[in-house]
Order: sequence, then C-alpha cells, then structure tokens
Amino acid sequence: MTAHVIADDAEALAVAAALAEEFRAGASARDVERRLPRAELDRLSASGLLAVTVPAEHGGADVGATTLAEVFRLLASADASLAQIPQSHFAYVNVIRRQGTEEQRKFFFAELLAGRRFGNAQSEAGTKHVQDIRTRLEPQPNGSYVLTGVKHYSTGALFADWIPVLARAEEDRLHVAYVPRDAPGLTVVDDWDGLGQRTTASGTVRLDGVEVPADRVLPHHLTFEGPQLHGAVAQLLHAAIDAGIASGALAEAAEFVRTKSRPWFESGVDTAAEDPLLIQRFGELALQVRASEALLREAARAVDSAQADLTDDSAAEASIAVATAKVQAARAAVEVASALFEVSGTRSALNSLNLHRHWRDARTHTLHDPTRWKVQHIGRYALNGTRPPRHGLL
Repeated sequence: MTAHVIADDAEALAVAAALAEEFRAGASARDVERRLPRAELDRLSASGLLAVTVPAEHGGADVGATTLAEVFRLLASADASLAQIPQSHFAYVNVIRRQGTEEQRKFFFAELLAGRRFGNAQSEAGTKHVQDIRTRLEPQPNGSYVLTGVKHYSTGALFADWIPVLARAEEDRLHVAYVPRDAPGLTVVDDWDGLGQRTTASGTVRLDGVEVPADRVLPHHLTFEGPQLHGAVAQLLHAAIDAGIASGALAEAAEFVRTKSRPWFESGVDTAAEDPLLIQRFGELALQVRASEALLREAARAVDSAQADLTDDSAAEASIAVATAKVQAARAAVEVASALFEVSGTRSALNSLNLHRHWRDARTHTLHDPTRWKVQHIGRYALNGTRPPRHGLL
C-alpha cells in the first residue's frame, strides 16, 4: 500500500474535513445494510491520516492532541462507526512511542507511514472486571513467546494489518504483542451484534498458540509506573467521537425540520423552522453541542500542555480535563440524538429514514466506560485535590 504523508496539523484537518464529507454520503446505507467500510478505510489509510502522530524524526507530522481530537470529531459527525475503528489504532501507536525500542519504533512507524492499520485485541468477556486480563504470553526458551486467549469487542481487528494484543507475561505484568493479521493461530470472527456502531466489526479474536517474536512485544505495564497520558489520549478520542455524534445529529435534525417538518397548527407560523418553541429547543441543544466541543478543545489543550511538560500534576490535570469533556460529550450525544425525534415529529420515526442510527451509535458508544466514575474522579480532584488513578480508562 502507498499512502500520502501528511505534512502538518493544517493539512490533517483539511484532509479529515474532506473525508468526512465523502463518508457522510453513504453512512446511513452502510449502517442499514451492515456493509463494512473496507473501501472507506482504505481511503483513510491512503490519505495519511492514520500516520499523523508519527514523530517528526521518523518522518511524520507529529500532530498534537488538539488536532487529533478534531480529526475524530469531524469523522464521527459523518459516520460514528467509521470514526470508532481507528480509535485503538492511535492508542497503540502511543504505546510504541512510549515503550518501544528505537528499532521497534523505526519498524512500526515505517509501517504506519506506508498506510498500515492497527486493530485491537484488548477486552475480554466473562472475567471479573475490565482489567482482569487472562490472555497469556508464555516465554519460550529461544526468547520468543506463545500467545493464547480469547478477546472480545475487538474493534478494527477485522480490517487490520497488525493486531495489538493485550496480554500478561512474566510476573503477570501487562504487555502488548503486535501480531500480523494473518499470523497462524490467530482468527478474527465477525460476530459483532451491537444495536449501534453496526459497521465497526467489533467482534472476537481467538489466539491459539500464536508465535510472537520478542521484538514484537512491548512492556505496557511500564506505561503506568510514572506520569502518563495513555488513558487521557485514548479517552480524548472517545470524547471526540461523542461530540461528533452530537453535532451530526443536530445538523440532521435541523435539515429535517427545515425541509420536511410541518409546523404545529397552534404556532401560527408557515414553516416548522419559524416555530418559536422549536427554535427554543434547538437553542438548548446547540448549547449542549457547543459545550461539548469547547470542553473537548480545552481537554486537548491540557493534553498537549502535559505532553510538553509531563509531571504528576500536569498528567492529573489533563486526565481530569479529558474526563470532564467525556462526561459532557456523552450526555450531549445521547440527549441530542434522542431529541432529534422530538423536534422533527412523527415522520422522523420511520424506520426507512434511519434517523435512529445517531441515537443507536450514541447509546452504544457511551457505554464504553461509565461516566459515573469519571464524575467521581472529577469530584475528588475538585474537592480534595486527589489525583486520578493511573490507568488506561481515564
């Protein structure tokens, strides 16, 4: 595969905006038919967007969190499923940046610049909790490893060139093994059956004695032994997806009301767009969307600032800022996507129009991790100055 190499933040944003418009046109049909976006992902890879966080010394644009968050928001405003697929891709690029050796960085950054995609094999079902990882990397006498386990919710794995697998190795410490999609013993099952984000193919990955060379394994546990932004960046992208869903739903609601809705007979106006009660409701919904976008930008700036001077305090401030953005964006996505029907009227509920995809996407994506725990950490920080814990979900 040959991919364009994006030069800077401005080009990344321009490319993302253009692709969002292109992807928007077919988003509803892909959702209805559960038609997986292979061609669209190839366009995304070829555009160079998936390599924009590659460090400058390795030939990448090395864009900041502010740009990356806006890229995801733009894509999600057009197609939330498509935007969700590369979220883990960027999380595992960060693992290489932080924990990779120079040779590992050189190899994988070249792969990214060539348009290669990372998937993910992280979560497991039936365990005690989300961080109870039981997939094993068993060391072999020759220094390599053998990987065994079953992963669920493996967004992006079906479309990936490399699948980063979260597993426990020596002393039960977390590592990430980067495994080729076609490795013997690795099977990706397209069994995702979510009510929303239908085309993410977030199915099952089975690992049956997969051989992994030592130079494809990174010590992820070291990420959390000092101040870190791994969780903040990952969650920032989730917040951006929610903010994008909210803005996309609001735009579609406005278009529907302007072009297809009838005014309520008591309003005394000629068009639904002139109804003062609808105008009031759209104002309320716009406040939710704008608040989400503003908090997203503030959180991204906090991440960029912490990246420039990483300390316990700056990392904590970034994590809290991201948590705040995520809570607001999740609430806005669900509320605005639901209110779309309230403002648009009975016709908007027709299944053939598929306007409910925004709500289904919002309701599904916002279940990724509970905002109630984010509010807890925000409260502890605001009241007692308690720094949030170091883990990948905050």
